[in-house]
Amino acid sequence: MLAAFYERPGAARDVLQVATLADPQPQDGEVRVRVRWSGVNPSDVKSRAGSRGPTLPFPRIVPHSDGMGVIDAVGQGVPTSRIGERVWTWNAAWGRAGGTAAQLTCLPAQQAVRLPDGVPDEAGACFGIPALTALHAVLTDGGVAGQRVLVAAGAGAVGHYAVQFAKLLGARQVLATASTPAKQALARNAGAEIAVDYRSARAAEQLRDATQGQGVDRIIEMDIAANAALTVAVMRPGATWAVYGSGAREFQLPFFPLIANEALLRFFIVYHLRPADRARAEELLADFLRRGLLQHNIAERIPLREIVRAHELVESGRAGGNVVVQVD
Repeated sequence: MLAAFYERPGAARDVLQVATLADPQPQDGEVRVRVRWSGVNPSDVKSRAGSRGPTLPFPRIVPHSDGMGVIDAVGQGVPTSRIGERVWTWNAAWGRAGGTAAQLTCLPAQQAVRLPDGVPDEAGACFGIPALTALHAVLTDGGVAGQRVLVAAGAGAVGHYAVQFAKLLGARQVLATASTPAKQALARNAGAEIAVDYRSARAAEQLRDATQGQGVDRIIEMDIAANAALTVAVMRPGATWAVYGSGAREFQLPFFPLIANEALLRFFIVYHLRPADRARAEELLADFLRRGLLQHNIAERIPLREIVRAHELVESGRAGGNVVVQVD
């Protein structure tokens, strides 16, 4: 099979290789997926760059946890009826050496989820991390029904889905931040009532005015280190921060506004979702997909042999949506 891989951490153009490797075979309880599309996420590029230290957990790593393809073989204990099934994957490269940046990948059967008919192939490579992160952020701690919700980076890979999920799950009002007029338009088209430039000196004023001075009940946060001051300025008493990312390893938060407003800070990582939470998210996602209710914001489609460009694009933060690699 053709695969992209790295054998040491470092810059994408220094360590990523594309070459022919031996075809993997599914073990007991596994399926083998012939990959069509592989999703590139910030965690993928951070791992390749060495965020988890100078020593790799495996001698060779095929990156990317998200992907879409067709099951072409199964291991013992998996029904042969699954062969030929269109699927999307989650956690393919989490704690494992063989991700989706290859023509074939093997993984536990439950980590290959049936893709409903009519969903574009490449969209399936955006569900494991972006869509499930967005859904959990919307569902956690009682959900968003009746709430005013602020989605940071509302045009991004996670945020664009979060805006849609918040609307579909009964939010009273959805607001977003985005850095450019084009990205703000994407967020509004996804369902945000207002989208503002988070860098503007008037951002907090604009968001509070949009809520008639009430503030927001929930903040879906992709970079708490960068956005904490804005969030403190626009939250209302009892607000929940659903935090899934930070641009810095360490950051400071003001104690008094948080305790005075009885704020709840909910940190989570999508790789560690509890089985019940993941099952609930998968079920809702499948329902939305079958009903054709979702927009899929694919920013770039890049061939496998140009995987370096895909990693550099995600690393730069310039992509206005999901970056996917065409494998097959």
